[in-house]
Amino acid sequence: MPTALITGASDGIGLELARIHAAAGDHLILVARRLDRLEALRDELLGKHHSKIDIHCYGLDLSLPESIETLYRSTCAAGLQVDYLINNAGFGAHGPFESIRWEKEASMIDLNVRAVVHLTKLYMKDMIQRGSGRIMNVASTASFQPGPGMAVYFATKAFVLHFSEALHFELRRHGITVTSLCPGPTQSGFAQAMKEPGQADPAMLKNAQIPGSAEVAQFGYDAMMRGRAVAVHGFMNRFLAATTGLFPRSLVVRIAASITGGLPKEHKK
Repeated sequence: MPTALITGASDGIGLELARIHAAAGDHLILVARRLDRLEALRDELLGKHHSKIDIHCYGLDLSLPESIETLYRSTCAAGLQVDYLINNAGFGAHGPFESIRWEKEASMIDLNVRAVVHLTKLYMKDMIQRGSGRIMNVASTASFQPGPGMAVYFATKAFVLHFSEALHFELRRHGITVTSLCPGPTQSGFAQAMKEPGQADPAMLKNAQIPGSAEVAQFGYDAMMRGRAVAVHGFMNRFLAATTGLFPRSLVVRIAASITGGLPKEHKK
């Protein structure tokens, strides 16, 4: 059976993807900072699927460059073959660019961008040798426009989308597909992780029918298994992603700012 490596597997979309792959009979390599949560998930999945699957847990902070090398060396030493690489780990930061701590934004860039590229580079080489493999990089509907109020986060996700589309084109001759999953706001621990202490939820997470992580994870899994290059979850999200380029950039950025709550006070009516 194939083996899926899932980063950010302790919560949200990553956790639900682990459940989906386990139900499909895939072996799992689960990665997140919180080893205790991964071990609890492992116990849950083994309890459901008994001894049919193998699950390996690695408690690592992938925003640290040495953690990525550690993960790759450890999986190679254990003789684990990664058939599906799912780069799901990531987080955001909400607020004016000048108010967000550099340390938080640097860590965000390292996790959302550098870790995705580095892990893909390492495991892709093995996939090329075998002539098969699937990669899913979790981007966002934020990938399609700039986002005042979440400027760095939107930029990191734009990088992930463009990087993934390019690799999908490059690697198809090797029998490898790269899927960029682009969910909109989703019920998960994402909102809590990006807020500073005492900060309110951004406007885009209020007064909306936000889909659950399980729904988005199933959509992403199906898209990856079909080999789709870009998978935008939700009809309205797909419509907005497809039509963004039809409007002036000045209007697009203003609309995005109204959604994130990033419109400067002097511009608010």
